[in-house]
Amino acid sequence: MRISKEDEKAPENNFGEDESNSIGNQRKLLSGFLKKKQEFAESTVFQYIDDGYSGTEFERPGFVEMMGDIKKGKIQCVIVKDFSRFGRDYMEVGDYIEHIFPFMQVRF
Repeated sequence: MRISKEDEKAPENNFGEDESNSIGNQRKLLSGFLKKKQEFAESTVFQYIDDGYSGTEFERPGFVEMMGDIKKGKIQCVIVKDFSRFGRDYMEVGDYIEHIFPFMQVRF
């Protein structure tokens, strides 16, 4: 989950006062998706959040942590709301989707 611009803080989103509305909305959307898909019923879910970071940069804390967990073999599938939440550099996004993740046996 990622948002680059400072969003209005919303304590009522039940995810903490420091989390933006957009991150809370992405979390709800992805949670709903996972609940609908039987294939993820027994899966462990890890959440990586880059609240306030630009998608043009891939050296974001949450992204770096996620890639570390992928390298450790903890993750077999990455799910995002849309490509822009993964990154804004579409050439690099394409490289991850077409080359890096398949090489690492990770589904996107």
